Amino acid sequence: MNKKEFKSKGIMIQGTASSVGKSLLCTALCRIFTQDGLNVSPFKSQNMSLNSYITYEGHEMGRAQVMQAEACNKLPSAKMNPILLKPTSDRKSQVIINGKVHSNMDAVEYFAFKPQLKDAIAEIYREMAGANDLVVIEGAGSPAEINLKHEDFVNMGMAKIADAPVILVGDIDRGGVFASLAGTLLLLDEEEKKRVKGVIINKFRGSVEILEPGLRMLEEIIKVPVLGVVPYFNLNIEDEDSVSDWLKGGADAGKEIDVAVIRLPYMSNHTDFNALRLHQDVSLRFVELHEALGTPDIVILPGTKCTTPDLEALYRTGMDQQILDCHAKGSTVFGICGGFQMLGCEILDPLHVESEKERVAGLGLLNAVTEFRTDKFTTLSEGYDHLFQCRIKGYEIHMGETWLAEGTKAFCAIDMRRGEAEKASDGAVDQEGRVFGTYLHGIFDSAQFARSLLNLVRRKKGLAPLENKAKDYWSFKEEQYDQLAEIVRSSIDMEQIYRIMEAGWDV
Repeated sequence: MNKKEFKSKGIMIQGTASSVGKSLLCTALCRIFTQDGLNVSPFKSQNMSLNSYITYEGHEMGRAQVMQAEACNKLPSAKMNPILLKPTSDRKSQVIINGKVHSNMDAVEYFAFKPQLKDAIAEIYREMAGANDLVVIEGAGSPAEINLKHEDFVNMGMAKIADAPVILVGDIDRGGVFASLAGTLLLLDEEEKKRVKGVIINKFRGSVEILEPGLRMLEEIIKVPVLGVVPYFNLNIEDEDSVSDWLKGGADAGKEIDVAVIRLPYMSNHTDFNALRLHQDVSLRFVELHEALGTPDIVILPGTKCTTPDLEALYRTGMDQQILDCHAKGSTVFGICGGFQMLGCEILDPLHVESEKERVAGLGLLNAVTEFRTDKFTTLSEGYDHLFQCRIKGYEIHMGETWLAEGTKAFCAIDMRRGEAEKASDGAVDQEGRVFGTYLHGIFDSAQFARSLLNLVRRKKGLAPLENKAKDYWSFKEEQYDQLAEIVRSSIDMEQIYRIMEAGWDV
């Protein structure tokens, strides 16, 4: 398409609630606009998520804007998500500003702190808008949280900063979509209502013809056009929230390798495991702490924002003994980041980074000790795995340092960090090759590494190894972004969306 002048450099997607599909719709629009020849970037002023990513510069940001950046064919930047809140308890979150840890705050402290952030958010957005033809802006939660409107810079407050029109999204799969769309608009003030130029109904199962009368009645009530109905679909794309549908599902029947991920209370970066779903012999399931673990071939302890509290949750529920029993019966155990730290003999916390306790016993499956530090280590890393003799890469986000003792060797050699040569080691593996630990998130995105680990397990089960037919996950995602764009483009009125951007909101 020929590039057009947009009255607003931004278009904003807001939702009637969390998890209605804002992130995926923003991702789809990022890809569609990029396919149409525009220079596009995503933006979300504030994310609350335990799923984060490390940029090339070593900055931390939410994964939703990472996938949106990838859909735009751009390197992720913390400017795309300047504020990230990572819950550390029911009441507190770690506040990350421009990719770096600022402090831990409770809700009251953060609410009082917000006015100091508003000008900074506006400045960063203006920089993004000046460098792009268009910015696709994602809201958070719902704009109708009337108790949070003061000093808002996430929903309608952000739309005002960007002077952007808004498209409101509702999820029909959870029910009550007409009421949620109409109710949200009812709670907006007049200027906010004027900004809403259309609504999209998401996750529809069935015939649109049957829905059509309801769409026309909704338009009469809210005086805003329905821009499209997006069908329910299943794509292997990294979801922002751990409430993603695929996390709730059980194992696939008939698969030869049973992989069980322990669902820790503060589990982070569950996206580490999306890539395992690409392997034809893998059954992937998430196990709650109160559930029976069974006899999986591989037990994975994932990353966590709160290693010590989650380790103590294992002890409290008896999941620790289930893991040890599985290992004794022959299961391979794999720990990532905080999960790796749990596998050692002991976790030391002399500075009380995570708790009042100065030491907590680990599971003892690796002869290693971790000591927490106050500084967070964040970097992109690449290296070489000696056991499987293949290249690996990923990103590190951790607060501790781990030392290996007798009988335990490093998992891999790190030869590059942040694009520069490095000489270091990562992780640990036991003498039998049945317990692995690493700080590398995204380790399974390398199809060769994942296949090598799976074939090791297959041999132990007496099964023949399989040829690697899976793609590296980063290549596979490109196909998924194109499929997502095709689904959304065919489901919504893109011509009307372009007209909205050309006209702006104040018409």
